[in-house]
Amino acid sequence: MKLLPLLLAPFCLLANSLSAATSPAPAEDSAALPADEELATNALTVAQRAALEKKAGDAADAAQKAIDAANPKHLPAFPGAEGFGALATGGRGGTVYHVTNLNDAGPGSFRDAVSQPNRIVVFDVGGVIKIGKEIETSSNLTIAGQTAPGEGICIYGNGVSLGGQSNIIIRYMRFRQGIAGDRGKKTLGMDRASNIIVDHCSVEWGRWDDIGLTVGTTAVTVQNCIMAEGIHPQSFGALIDTVTNITLSHNLWMSNESRNPKAKGTIQYINNVVYDWGITGLCGGHSAADHYLDVINNYFIKGPASNNQMAGQFLPTDHVFQEGNFIDLDRDGTLNGRPVTTDDFTDKNGVPTFVKTPTMHPAIAVTTQSAAAAYPKIVAEVGCSLHRDSVDLRLIGELATLGAKGHTLNHKDDKGEALAGGLGEIKSGPTPVDTDGDGIPDAWETAHGLDPKNPADAAKLDASGYSNLEVYLNSLVAAAPVR
Repeated sequence: MKLLPLLLAPFCLLANSLSAATSPAPAEDSAALPADEELATNALTVAQRAALEKKAGDAADAAQKAIDAANPKHLPAFPGAEGFGALATGGRGGTVYHVTNLNDAGPGSFRDAVSQPNRIVVFDVGGVIKIGKEIETSSNLTIAGQTAPGEGICIYGNGVSLGGQSNIIIRYMRFRQGIAGDRGKKTLGMDRASNIIVDHCSVEWGRWDDIGLTVGTTAVTVQNCIMAEGIHPQSFGALIDTVTNITLSHNLWMSNESRNPKAKGTIQYINNVVYDWGITGLCGGHSAADHYLDVINNYFIKGPASNNQMAGQFLPTDHVFQEGNFIDLDRDGTLNGRPVTTDDFTDKNGVPTFVKTPTMHPAIAVTTQSAAAAYPKIVAEVGCSLHRDSVDLRLIGELATLGAKGHTLNHKDDKGEALAGGLGEIKSGPTPVDTDGDGIPDAWETAHGLDPKNPADAAKLDASGYSNLEVYLNSLVAAAPVR
């Protein structure tokens, strides 16, 4: 079988690229995988998958060494960063790049902004950036969507790939692929990626899955995000396959037929809400390889499209710790579910092996609420929520009916997102004056004792360990109200 060497090569390159967190991964390995890595991994024998997962474990060890070298004090990426990806430093110490237009490419575009490593990306414009081909990012990036004026920013029309990259912080972005995007790709894809945190983002309308973490990806957190309304040809939430040390916390998984997510690897799944699944909510690895999944204090809420299978596709090779989870199946408009039992994980495929203690222990633990307490937090804060646009307002409104409204988008219908009413409008707004171009507006610099004419002061570290620019970026979303 010729498939295995193609798949093993990226792991070797990944392990080498992780020797220093500030070095981008080699560009040449991006072509080593088939166009659809899921079909490739599904074809693996047990021995081949075991070899790949050993490589993933080795990559995780290398990633941890790189993290410790770049961030020895284990400073969180930002206040509130948690889980396995929380130690990313992003573009700290790099150059500031201003996105000044909504063009697909060229100077001042988002595509150009993320094409080079060691950058902090800020936005001088809000609105929809409609893209043609998929955007591929570099390493060592901070993408600060909270800086976009007006109603924020949306990348629409195809996917964004972090494939082969490391050390990335992404906050308050909307990523919506849509039916014009590449079939077989994700709205936000991470293969062979490491040391990444995605926070308060809306990731929707994926043509294969909304989000994908695959082929050796390690040390990643996805928190406070929406993964919703996958479209033709699958309408799935997330493929997470052959990965290590993944945190999925305080997310809304909504109106996807299945895979909320599909969990193959070592994954912690804490305080998520899954609403209006179609066929299956949370999916196991259902393969001969061993997988480990901590399922803690999540709420599974049946919607109009849902059957009663909140979890399934588990086998004894799936080692599951489950505690504090609830399921609400009566669709009566009230959050009044019952505790999840081990029987809820059983379907025609089989039953997992249940373990007595959690398996996952990141350096920065996830702050955990009860499932009932997590629900209102998600309603209030999840997704690109500084200024919710019409799509997310609709989704949150459907969730709030607790069973009366919601629908999956027909995976056989190539009208895609039009089935949900389409994108709508996202308005821009005034851009604050930033005389020295350091990413910090003059008024904020003056109020905090900085020099609006000295770009060097943005990179200086304050007593907290964050740069002055990071302190400003974090201030934009500290206890931010949802509007």
